[in-house]
Amino acid sequence: MSHSIIAYADGTLTVLDQTLLPGQARQIALRDLDTVVEAIRALRVRGAPLIGITAGYGVCVALREARDLAAARSAAPHVFQALRGSRPTAVNLFWALDRMEHALARVSGGAWFAELEAEARAIHEDTRRQDAAMAAQGEPLLAAGARVITHCNTGPLATGAGGTALGVLIAAHAALGGLHVFVDETRPRWQGASLTTWELAQSGVPHTLIADNAAAALMAAGGIHSVWVGADRIAANGDTANKIGTYGLAVAARHHGVPFYVVAPTSTIDLTLDTGAGIPIEERDGAEVSAPRGLAIAPAGTAVWNPAFDVTPAALIRAIVTERGVHAGPAFDLRRDLGA
Repeated sequence: MSHSIIAYADGTLTVLDQTLLPGQARQIALRDLDTVVEAIRALRVRGAPLIGITAGYGVCVALREARDLAAARSAAPHVFQALRGSRPTAVNLFWALDRMEHALARVSGGAWFAELEAEARAIHEDTRRQDAAMAAQGEPLLAAGARVITHCNTGPLATGAGGTALGVLIAAHAALGGLHVFVDETRPRWQGASLTTWELAQSGVPHTLIADNAAAALMAAGGIHSVWVGADRIAANGDTANKIGTYGLAVAARHHGVPFYVVAPTSTIDLTLDTGAGIPIEERDGAEVSAPRGLAIAPAGTAVWNPAFDVTPAALIRAIVTERGVHAGPAFDLRRDLGA
C-alpha cells in the first residue's frame, strides 16, 4: 500500500479519508476529540480493527493537553463516553478503549502520557501481527487459480495493517497465483466498489466488480471456489455481524454449495454474547439509501430502513479464521476454542 492509512505523532492523528476514495487519496489531521469522533462516525475511517486503532490513538489526542495525570483522569470519562458512542456494532472499538482505560488507570509519574501512547501503539502493532497470522492461517483454504467472492472492505484500509479477509486473498494470490476476486459493490455506501477494488488494484490482484444482487447468479453459473468476508462482532456460538448484505450472500452460498469463510481477529469475538441475537445493529441515516452521495433516487419523504449490518447465523459459516487458527463450523464453541 503506497498511501499511509493511519499514523500518530506528537499528539496528532493522521488518517486517510476513505470517503474520498478512489478519486482522491488525502490524509486529514485529527487534532481533538471531536474530529476523531466525527471521523469514525462519518466513515472516514472504517473497518472494525481500524476503528479500534483510531479510538486508541484518539484517547491520546484528546488527553494530550492535560496538565498532569490527575487532570487526564478527570477528563477521561467524557473522552471514553464520546468515543464509545461513535459507532455501536464494531466490538474492536470497545476492546481498544478498554485497553486504553486500563492503561490510564495503571500509569504513574511524569511519563504517564508516553506510557499511554505506548499502549495505543501496542494496539496497532498487535493488529499487524494478527493480520499476518490470519493470512497464514487462511491460505491453505485456497487454491491456485481460485475464483472467490468478497463483500464490503476487509483489506488494509479496514485494519491499518494487512487486512482480514481481503488480506488472506491478497497474500494467497502472492503465494499461489491466479486468484480472481469478484467484489460486491456493497450498497448503500459502496465500500466494495470504491475501496476493495482500489486495494486489489494496488496489490495487483485480478478482480471484477459486481452488483450485490448479482452474486447468487454468479454462484449459479459455477466455478466459484469460496466466499470470504470479515466481521464487526462475533458471538460465542459463531453468529457473525458484518456489513449489511452478508447474510444474504451466506444464504446464496449455502444453496449453491460454496464454502463461506469469515476472517477476523480474536478481538472481534465478543464472548459475553451467547448468540448473535444480542449484537447491537447500527441504523444509519436513510439518506444513504434514498439519496446516495447527495443524488436523490427516491421521492422526498420515502421511508427508509438502513441497518449498517446484519447477522449471519453460524450454521451458514464453514469456518472462522482468526490469528489463533481455523475454527471449523457450523457447531462453533469459541469460548472453548479460546480458552475462556
